[in-house]
Amino acid sequence: MAESKHDPNTATLSSHILDTSMGTPGRGLSMTLFEKTQDGFKKLSSHVTNDDGRVKDFKPLGAGIYKIVFDTDGYYKKLNTECFYPECTVVFRTKLGEHYHVPLLLSPFGYTTYRGS
Repeated sequence: MAESKHDPNTATLSSHILDTSMGTPGRGLSMTLFEKTQDGFKKLSSHVTNDDGRVKDFKPLGAGIYKIVFDTDGYYKKLNTECFYPECTVVFRTKLGEHYHVPLLLSPFGYTTYRGS
């Protein structure tokens, strides 16, 4: 069995936005990470995608339920483009010792996501 290269005491996270309407990375898109608590969701951090549409600087996570809220309205306003979904929310579960990549394939009138690698 291959040895895991991830810290067994944390989960790691990255994200990537691809604007499928233009065939380019989603540069400059703001997103906010939240953690589920007994009282609802607590904000952990805010990020902006780089020129390659990526965010790699999330802090290590614990096991639990998290969500990323992607500010698609702000992104498309900068492009002078109307969009149907002002934000996209992706809720996901983590386990310790694993890496989670949460990509968003985006267009003004639709989006999809999956667990990447």
